Amino acid sequence: MFSTEFFLTSLIVVLIPGTGVIYTLSTGLFVGKKESIFAALGCTSGIIPHLVASVLGLSALLHTSAVAFSIVKYIGVAYLLYLAYSMWKDTSTLQIDANTQKTNLLKIVTKGFLINILNPKLSIFFLAFLPQFVSPHASSPMTEMFFLSFSFMFMTFVIFVFYGLFANKARVYVINSPKIMSRIQKTFAAIFVLFSAKLAMAER
Repeated sequence: MFSTEFFLTSLIVVLIPGTGVIYTLSTGLFVGKKESIFAALGCTSGIIPHLVASVLGLSALLHTSAVAFSIVKYIGVAYLLYLAYSMWKDTSTLQIDANTQKTNLLKIVTKGFLINILNPKLSIFFLAFLPQFVSPHASSPMTEMFFLSFSFMFMTFVIFVFYGLFANKARVYVINSPKIMSRIQKTFAAIFVLFSAKLAMAER
């Protein structure tokens, strides 16, 4: 069941900046507080299919099938490059009216969801990660796997929300400086390009 080892290992994994963290940070910084929470929700929901696949053993397909792995991987690479391009070209200001915020929430969640669901390495990671913490004496290993999975998801959501709110606090320092805002946007765009390159080079 839930152990100190599982908690500390999961905490380290979640805290390490990845595409979801960068997306949540950029949303909190450039869009708003509420939007950063929805970005965290989208990124967290994007790992649900990977966790379910790992629990049910379906992620073994990605591990054994080069074609399936490559298809998901390159769709993910293309999507990360699209996000990088969109952020690089975005010249909009940080002043967003209430109606725009409401209509963009679903889009924000969807982007976060796609960022994680299109990363095939997550399924393989959870397939190798979760079983290590299942008790050999568990009466229902699958139930324990689901419990650990949702514990990991909860930690992910909480920490991502923290990242987003922290970034939103820094918003006041860049909102009145288009030059700083542009530089940060381009930096985030470059980071997405780096993540896409890393994903492109990933092996099964």
